[in-house]
Amino acid sequence: MPRPTASSSITPRKIRVIGVPLDLGQSRRGVDMGPSAVRVAGLEARLEELGHIVEDAGNVDVEIPEQKHAGDPHAKYLKEITDTCTKHAELVVKTLETGRVPLVLGGDHSVGAGTVAGVAEFYRRQDQKIGLLWIDAHTDINTPETSPSGNVHGMPLGAIMGLGPAELANIFNFSPKVNPENCVLVGVRDIDAVEKENVRRAGIEVFTMRDIDERGMRTVMEEALRAAGRGTAGYHVSLDMDWVDPEDAPGVGTPVRGGATYREAHLAMEIIADHGRMLSFEIVEVNPVIDEHNRTAVLAVELALSAFGKKIL
Repeated sequence: MPRPTASSSITPRKIRVIGVPLDLGQSRRGVDMGPSAVRVAGLEARLEELGHIVEDAGNVDVEIPEQKHAGDPHAKYLKEITDTCTKHAELVVKTLETGRVPLVLGGDHSVGAGTVAGVAEFYRRQDQKIGLLWIDAHTDINTPETSPSGNVHGMPLGAIMGLGPAELANIFNFSPKVNPENCVLVGVRDIDAVEKENVRRAGIEVFTMRDIDERGMRTVMEEALRAAGRGTAGYHVSLDMDWVDPEDAPGVGTPVRGGATYREAHLAMEIIADHGRMLSFEIVEVNPVIDEHNRTAVLAVELALSAFGKKIL
């Protein structure tokens, strides 16, 4: 009897890859090359091997710092980032309207404000809500008033939850984009002191690395997905590669020791695939300038494959 192929148990999905080479949200340069690094690592071909139908929409146009003035030191390049995220959000809506799953490649994590705005708007037009799984070493819930650096890549979840900055929070003129009870942070381990109060204000669910250490990845992910999925059409998954330990993902914007291991990261993605309710997916903060032989981009592709249904057997 012939052995089934790896893709035999996977329901084919139409996927549109969208690159957002934005690096205005942080001070360490190089994440603008993240989309290219992930493409070079074979994302499209490997998804197609699983049986998915993939098209690449290219990159959203992004300003570069050399062309612009940073503006407000408490929210640097906010206008340019908001413009990029608005264009990106509109493309995400169009992608969902054609029945395709957006697979977004960042860029720094400020692109997440645009992705979530687009997904939330598409489902809002159908009187539905979405959930959000924010998988990251950081909470990214600063505002211009609380940020110690003024770097907007530390603010996208603050914008999504309606805390600010207002320009980024009000894409499509509604806020918050996700209800607090459906927003879940997974694997955080590096939170600014003032930011902790923002987490409490927002009322979102948080699982730290200690929770994963004590209770295991499976328990944490099952609880997280239940919360994100409760009363929603499904959820967006935002994966910051700095969530993974720098031993396995050295090429990231802001590495922090003590992250998810290689296998823990795959398990989390496999559980997401098992639940089958992922509406959209993004990978951010891959920085090939400080990577080793594109290792982090290769891992990003492998994790995306797991999220889209690849199994060991």
